[in-house]
Amino acid sequence: MLDSPESPQYSINAADPYPEISDDESPLIYGSTPTVDGKFPKTRHILGLMGFLGFANVYAMRVNLSVAIVAMVNHTAIPVINNSTLDDVCPMPGNDTDDTPAVNGEFAWDESTQGIVLGAFFYGYVLTQIPGGRMAETMGGKMIYGIGVLITAIFTFLTPIAAYWSLPALVVVRVIEGMGEGVTFPAMHAMLAKWIPPLERSKFAAVVYAGANFGTIISLPLSGWMCSMDFLDGWPLAFYLFGALGVVWFIFWMYLVYNSPAQHPRITPEEKLYIQRSLARRDDELLDTSGDDSVPWRSIFTCLPMWAILVTQCGQAWAFYTLLTELPTYMDNILHFGINANAFLSSVQFLTAWIFGIVSSIVADWILAKGWLSQKNSYKLWNSIASIVPSIGLVGVAWVGCNWKLAMLMLAGFGAFQGAVYPGNQMNHITLSPRYAGTMLGITNAAGNTCGFLAPYIIGSIIKGNETLSTWRTVFHLAAAINVAGNFFYLFFASADEQPWSKRRRPAP
Repeated sequence: MLDSPESPQYSINAADPYPEISDDESPLIYGSTPTVDGKFPKTRHILGLMGFLGFANVYAMRVNLSVAIVAMVNHTAIPVINNSTLDDVCPMPGNDTDDTPAVNGEFAWDESTQGIVLGAFFYGYVLTQIPGGRMAETMGGKMIYGIGVLITAIFTFLTPIAAYWSLPALVVVRVIEGMGEGVTFPAMHAMLAKWIPPLERSKFAAVVYAGANFGTIISLPLSGWMCSMDFLDGWPLAFYLFGALGVVWFIFWMYLVYNSPAQHPRITPEEKLYIQRSLARRDDELLDTSGDDSVPWRSIFTCLPMWAILVTQCGQAWAFYTLLTELPTYMDNILHFGINANAFLSSVQFLTAWIFGIVSSIVADWILAKGWLSQKNSYKLWNSIASIVPSIGLVGVAWVGCNWKLAMLMLAGFGAFQGAVYPGNQMNHITLSPRYAGTMLGITNAAGNTCGFLAPYIIGSIIKGNETLSTWRTVFHLAAAINVAGNFFYLFFASADEQPWSKRRRPAP
């Protein structure tokens, strides 16, 4: 049963001067808000553009190894376990139509070793999630986000050097790269809480965070093309290019973006007033600004709605990273695509997810503005779409076998719906606690991205050189099951109420 879309008004009486009300039923904006929101170009839109480009860059730097590793590995030096029947493998020569010669690199890494290399990034990534969120809340998100991207860029540039040096050196560089990128999502969440009015959040976050999909779309085919080149062995170019772009982006970010509207020297008075009035909450008048500003860690970690976000993000991350890190390998070893076609087709699902993410967020905000769904039910609806439909696609890929056209339809068609995660759980942290949104995103993102290094390692352990349809079927079924289970947990325990520990009130006189 849907919650009532009606918005009750506050009343103050002697018996209860601060009556409690469910934030899920309360207005998204309190009081009168100016209708003029600034002149073009608006500073919050510049923030959105730079945030979009920042996420595009860090994801390009994150996923290029997924393609490059196909060119880095000496496949003929790896023992193959043949436990298959003729109907359990796809026929050679495969589906390659780009006339690209087979690429055979210099590193004799089996699937388990490749899983360690692909997962090393996430060891560092999860370490800095919570510190990054808290530092962004106390110090401001501008420097934390910017430095995070810069560190990622520098160590991306160093990746080929480390790979030629030794495997441990490569793992260390990837871990440090992950530590740099780990602060970006919680830092941006803390900035969105200060910059973006409630009725703009879903579509704004979709545009900013969809930079991740855009970066993946650009990085996969471009990295595949560079890996096929002879210049500098091909594959190192993917790391040099995106590393250099990250440094250039950092220069523009430091000049154009500020922590809050109040600190921005070039924002128009109209836009500043619009943002500040839109973000004003009834509780702001009741804040005890002289009180303890320490993080209520115990309250956060015992908050069931926060655990609902964490669990569903773990399920979604497992499915996402199964495809992000392992799909190029599946396309190479099972469907037998050359590296150019491999990289291009691997990027198609991220293109459709990017488009659907923006469209679904616009629709979600429109429905909220109409009052047809409460905030909580909106979260649950879109999160279910983002989890269940892509999982159907994963199961479909597992059973279409060597029919690559149907496989791409399953991935690009059903996988597009993973973009609904933006109006799903992504903004839920801010409704639970605007004050600690960065810290909470750090907690849930750290847990979710633990799957980033668990998924490649476990997949490598499942395959163990046995590259067959039935083995990969197990991989896809596992990802789908974990994703759907996480969504059901979210349906039972999600909330859109600001939590009591997030609110501070002046003591009664």
